[in-house]
Amino acid sequence: MKQNIFNTTLIEKNDISIIYINGFLDAHSAPNLENEIQILLNQNKFKLIIDFSNLEYISSAGLGVFMTFIELIRENKGDMKFVNMKAKVRTVFDLLGFHILFEIYDNLETTIENFKK
Repeated sequence: MKQNIFNTTLIEKNDISIIYINGFLDAHSAPNLENEIQILLNQNKFKLIIDFSNLEYISSAGLGVFMTFIELIRENKGDMKFVNMKAKVRTVFDLLGFHILFEIYDNLETTIENFKK
């Protein structure tokens, strides 16, 4: 049985934390992303960009990670924005109405610029 891999890379750009997520975000890997986001929030970093370029799959548990934190992030004058979703991942977000709750962009520069407004 092939194991689905998941990992993240964090890059700080000024006051914005960019998390690149790779692989399969499901019930097994969601706690890893939760921990990473919690560490950032504990450091009072509330401007997050999640880059989906290398995400192959997302489950309801993966989606739940974002819902867990968005209220706290926005209460602290921050936001969580998404960028570079593959079509099949974007379809899941659209079907569930996440595009109403979250800003989704096609390129990183535009996403960063929208934090400065």
